[in-house]
Amino acid sequence: MALKIASRFRRLLQRPGSIDLGPYERLTQLVGEAEESVQSLTDEELTEAATELRTTGGLHEDEQIEFLALAREAGQRALGERAFDGQVVGALAMLQGRVVEMATGEGKTLAGAIAAAGYAIGGRKVHVLAVNDYLAKRDAEWMGPVYELLGVTVSHVGQVSTPEERREAYQAEVCYVPVNEIGFDVLRDRLVTKVDDRVTVDADVALVDEADSVLIDEARVPMVLAGATRSEALDDDVVQLVRTLRAGVDYEIDGDGRTVALTDRGTDKVENALGAAAEAAAAEAAAEAEAEAAEVAAVDEPATDEPAADDSVTDESATDDAATADSETDEATDEVTEEAEPAAEFNLYADENLDRLTQINVALHAEVLLRRDVDYLVRDGRVSLINNNRGRVAKLQRWPDGLQAAVEAKEAVPVSDSGEVLDSITVQALVKRYKTLCGMTGTAVVVGESLQEFYEVDVAVVPPNTPNVRKDDPDRLYLTVEQKNEALVKHIGVVHESGRPILIGTHSVEESEQLSDKLEAAEIEHVVLNAKNDAEEAAIIAEAGVPGTVTVSTQMAGRGTDIRLGGRDETHDKEKAIELGGLYVIGTGLHASRRLDDQLRGRAGRQGDPGGTLFFASLADELVTRYSVSSGLRPHPDDTGRLTDRKSIGVLEHAQRVADGANAELHRTTWQYNRLTGQQRAILLETREKVLTDDLAATELAERAKERYDELVDEVGEDVVKAAARRIALGHLDRRWTDHLAYLADLREGIHLRSLAGGIVHLKPIDEFNKSAIASFDTLIEDAWKDAADTFGTAEITSDGLDEEASGIPRPTATWTYLVNDNPFGTEADRILGRLRNAIKPESAAEPEEILAEEFDEDDLPEELRDADDDSDDDEDLPEELREAADDSADEKSDKKD
Repeated sequence: MALKIASRFRRLLQRPGSIDLGPYERLTQLVGEAEESVQSLTDEELTEAATELRTTGGLHEDEQIEFLALAREAGQRALGERAFDGQVVGALAMLQGRVVEMATGEGKTLAGAIAAAGYAIGGRKVHVLAVNDYLAKRDAEWMGPVYELLGVTVSHVGQVSTPEERREAYQAEVCYVPVNEIGFDVLRDRLVTKVDDRVTVDADVALVDEADSVLIDEARVPMVLAGATRSEALDDDVVQLVRTLRAGVDYEIDGDGRTVALTDRGTDKVENALGAAAEAAAAEAAAEAEAEAAEVAAVDEPATDEPAADDSVTDESATDDAATADSETDEATDEVTEEAEPAAEFNLYADENLDRLTQINVALHAEVLLRRDVDYLVRDGRVSLINNNRGRVAKLQRWPDGLQAAVEAKEAVPVSDSGEVLDSITVQALVKRYKTLCGMTGTAVVVGESLQEFYEVDVAVVPPNTPNVRKDDPDRLYLTVEQKNEALVKHIGVVHESGRPILIGTHSVEESEQLSDKLEAAEIEHVVLNAKNDAEEAAIIAEAGVPGTVTVSTQMAGRGTDIRLGGRDETHDKEKAIELGGLYVIGTGLHASRRLDDQLRGRAGRQGDPGGTLFFASLADELVTRYSVSSGLRPHPDDTGRLTDRKSIGVLEHAQRVADGANAELHRTTWQYNRLTGQQRAILLETREKVLTDDLAATELAERAKERYDELVDEVGEDVVKAAARRIALGHLDRRWTDHLAYLADLREGIHLRSLAGGIVHLKPIDEFNKSAIASFDTLIEDAWKDAADTFGTAEITSDGLDEEASGIPRPTATWTYLVNDNPFGTEADRILGRLRNAIKPESAAEPEEILAEEFDEDDLPEELRDADDDSDDDEDLPEELREAADDSADEKSDKKD
């Protein structure tokens, strides 16, 4: 009764998670009543009964009741797991297009499988979108026996799946696939030149596992397909030069750690170094030219052992030849000297030095902003990216625009080919392709508004089958990172002595390995789970509940795997683990979103088990230094560096709220800038589809080049000409689209630069971007047809078909994928926050390590964004968190004045 009242109260308040579960609970009771009638069926009869329910219009209410009774029995027989009422409620909510919030350990995987099978029996094809390969494969195989009993086909796709395997997998009624893999498959299918080369099927139902991670976190980073063009190795002198630059002197990093730029002093240093190198090269070229001229003069000099017919003529000729040789030498020397003169005043920003400037910028970005074991790994002589949302290696993915080559040069590994963007897609655009969207996660309510705003789906909160008794201790805040780590290791040691199982969540591979070193020094036995051993993650994480075990886990590696007290089979001192208080989760720092902290906390306290959590943090953590306006804070730590005052803790909490707001704004900005591009892409794809599947290309080119078309038909036959016309048209449509995307990328950067410089006063950057993008696309398809007609007029077409290379429309020799932040200059909120931070920063602001332990007046502490509103009238551009903070500050100031 209490749950029903709470559910209806949330619905009354119109808050996320307010879906009334009453109708689902009523149907669940009826499912329980129907369950007895299916228990006597044999396996074959159960499968036959499910088959008889198959339809093409979806299951009606009575059919849903019968199906769920069959599915519950199938789970009991295949897995030994009878679905709880909460799991049935969750499946019903997903069958109604909801995102379901279910606590960790409450059986989301089985609930999702039941919902997916329900859609399949109703005549729908389902893609279960997972966060990684491991979960896609595990869940497809784990739930396979359930699907088999229900007569539903199931498959999975991974990063190493071949095109043939993908094509076959997508034909199954239910396909488990990582969201990035289906996104990249869609991108590749848009570039095929033969219908049979496609691997995907039409989008129908998307059931999203870990929905908040996929739909919110992953949605901030577009998926990009690139094609190989050339090798792009950096000059070694550039790499070495960048390594000599000093932070804060030669270059500055923006407050958000997203961009780095040379200072005036750094520019002078680079220009002097490159100028000196140019002078040295010029001097070497001059010496070579002088030596070559001398050799020419020596060859042209007449032989001395033959008498001259006329001494006067000989002398004059010799003099002329010598003068000519000297003149040539002088001219060569002058020419080189003239080229070398500007080197002394090398201008890095001159047009002719654009390539050098680009190399310096990407090398500086790679050297300063991209960190080994945080952003990437180096193994097997290759640089492998780490997906920040998952803490896992992103296979077959790389950075764009020369950045990959810069990182490879930094790490002294072989440089791979560069490439150009062929197409891109956001998670939001990908998911919008599906007719029905539903999903499940352990933390959906906190992003309920975003799910409604971006995907128009509601959240249904399913109460746990057993009440949660986990104990979450207050966060512990320290002054410096060193003090935090010292207290962290000491606390781990104390808890470990009791034998209680411990799971420690870190933010990066680097942090996990540094902590591992500290634990080894403290003689604390432990295992480490990070992107370097992701293949073993399930085995490692599954045993984290064994007494005496200490597990260090990067990010949310191993998520989706239940941590059972006593180990995977619950036979290793489960009762002792319960007596000790269950799994103890420790966080080494707060995440950018409280929701991510809650995900880590959710690893403990599974299905009513005891458990506990504790997070450590410091004022020098990246979260605080990047997102908090904490200048002027004068805290009073104890002897260990711990801070307990409300103001210091408030700075930490505010930083997390601002980070959450900035990430939400980044998602919103990504969607805004990709919305028009998506509409233009749809128009292009409509034309491309007609070219690919019909004879549109032949019709168009026959009209534009009739004589050539008729001539070729007579020579090689109409079928060959149609195939060639199709290939030429597709090549130019793809080429024009690639060029359009490159233009939009440049336009995007320019729009933001104009915004930062105040160039756009009355119009929003997005409006200016859209205006220019529309103008660029307006003639794209017509221009592609003109290009195709020109190529068709000169193309080499024989009875064997089109010679693509000779005709000037070669396809990329290779393609790869990558994920990239779609806003290199940060969001509007980032820039506003930066201006506010700079505006209130005192001239000699103390860094956290320099803060003295002294008493302070509370009025000296800036209240989050106190006084910030005096410097900006752009409150409307701030995300909600910042607007509220600014408004609160203004109110407080007003009260004090009164």
